[in-house]
Amino acid sequence: MPTTSIPHTLTPLPKAPSGINGIDVITDGGLPRGRPTLVCGNAGCGKTLLSMEFLVRGAMEYGEPGLFVSFEETREELISNVSALGFDLVDLEQKNLFAVEYIFLDRNDVEEVGDYTLDGLFIRLGHIIEQIGVRRIALDTIEALFGGLQNEGIVRAELRRLFRWLKERGITAVVTAERGEGTLTRHGIEEYVADCVILLDHRVHDQISTRRLRVVKYRGSTHGTNEYPFLIDTNGLTVVPITNLDLNHHVTNERVSSGVAALDAMLGGAGYYRGSTVLLSGTAGTGKSSLASAFVSGACERGETALFVAFEESPAQITRNMGSIGINLHRNIKAGLLHFHAIRPTTGGLELHLAMIADRIMRLNPHVVVIDPVTALMSQGFHGEVRALLTRLIDLCKQHSVTLLLTSLTGPGQDPEGTDLGVSSLVDTWLLVRNIETNHARTRGLYILKSRGMAHSNQVQVLQLSSDGISLEEDV
Repeated sequence: MPTTSIPHTLTPLPKAPSGINGIDVITDGGLPRGRPTLVCGNAGCGKTLLSMEFLVRGAMEYGEPGLFVSFEETREELISNVSALGFDLVDLEQKNLFAVEYIFLDRNDVEEVGDYTLDGLFIRLGHIIEQIGVRRIALDTIEALFGGLQNEGIVRAELRRLFRWLKERGITAVVTAERGEGTLTRHGIEEYVADCVILLDHRVHDQISTRRLRVVKYRGSTHGTNEYPFLIDTNGLTVVPITNLDLNHHVTNERVSSGVAALDAMLGGAGYYRGSTVLLSGTAGTGKSSLASAFVSGACERGETALFVAFEESPAQITRNMGSIGINLHRNIKAGLLHFHAIRPTTGGLELHLAMIADRIMRLNPHVVVIDPVTALMSQGFHGEVRALLTRLIDLCKQHSVTLLLTSLTGPGQDPEGTDLGVSSLVDTWLLVRNIETNHARTRGLYILKSRGMAHSNQVQVLQLSSDGISLEEDV
């Protein structure tokens, strides 16, 4: 009698979403559910924060009770430390969604006298796990358990027992470890036992510090393999994923106004495409910031949210100056529609600036973003590094259908139709403003170098800035 095969489907590895901006993108959905993840790195790189936020986000956003086991900081210290990030551990404890267990281990108590086992720790943790139904656990740090042991065989055996004990209970675990000399961890064993290994790094180059994250391995799952800059601020941890290599951004035929009616007319009568990237280049004093301000003001007048990243002027200075040409940015700020991120380029490296801008884009969810001027970042990196940053930023905005406008300063002696940024091929629309001398007077001229996917004017228009606003005239 013939036998029939029973069809089966391949089951993907279950994931536990971290809730941390960027990490779930890099790990293709989160950390391995019911398996241990090792987070290693030097002091001050963010290991404790990542493990803590994984538990807190799991409790707050996914209803999964968490247990944080600390061998270094007391419960009171941890509660105080994370309160600055807006995490209320006491409230979560009262809701039976969180527990902090501080275990003090004296190095003299951890000695190789007979058989060393973790049976006592298992009993203690097992009681709390059953009490609140723990689904996520963090152990910070693993070195405290084996600080006095020199026998590698005992360390390896007990590490395997610990990770197996957690797996048998289906608990998603994050274990932190200090980085060793030439190895990911001090013992050089933990990275081989864990199913997922995340390496955090905090480095200083030219007196500028940058934090980076890398997924070293992830059994049973695809993942990003590059180094990714990440930011720690009052909202927690934010990781900036790499550029979208698939180039599968969503596009639309919707158009958005430039904020200047005459410029819209030059762009086929309707302005820029929604989600496109606009480059506005020119020498100093040609009206780049004014056109950028008109763009964000027009978006706010439509009820849209705008983010203005300023590298050279304060929000108060920009607001005052734009008021002289009839652009009322103060009204947009009061309405909660216009948000400024003003910072000096020398505050941090390129990765830090990218992380901060990306963080604000993801939290504010703006419709339009202006960076004025993007060439200010040239002082913080080489040409290739700046171009890589802008590529990431452009792709991030396209993924979220954010219309991005970049202003670029053209220096003396430079080709007016060139740019140091090397991103002219990446932008969708390129406008150029320049000074034109006629009849012993200097006037501003504006023309469109390119605008993909739309009919546009090839004429040079006179750009006029007055108390009545911005206007364009045909006669140069």
